[in-house]
Amino acid sequence: MVIILEDFYYAKLRPNELIKPNDPELQKINQRIIDVLHMLKTKMSEEDFEQVEELYDLQSDSNSLHSALSFIQGYKIGALMMIDVFSGEKDSIYEGI
Repeated sequence: MVIILEDFYYAKLRPNELIKPNDPELQKINQRIIDVLHMLKTKMSEEDFEQVEELYDLQSDSNSLHSALSFIQGYKIGALMMIDVFSGEKDSIYEGI
């Protein structure tokens, strides 16, 4: 626990770098993206393909920002759950657990 707090303090905690996706469907999609980009590179002029790469980079940036916002929202929801659990109020829908 001390290590994670130290990493958090020094801004070395990067949850997105801890993800090691091994979902076969994701691997297929990523391979398809690589294949399509390669095909486009062979069929398009260098200038046109640079525009495709720019679009791809912008989409990647957008996805990264969306992932960060999703992470933050999930963390907030988790914190609210912890508050609900520890508040001890009797009207919780999970009282029996």
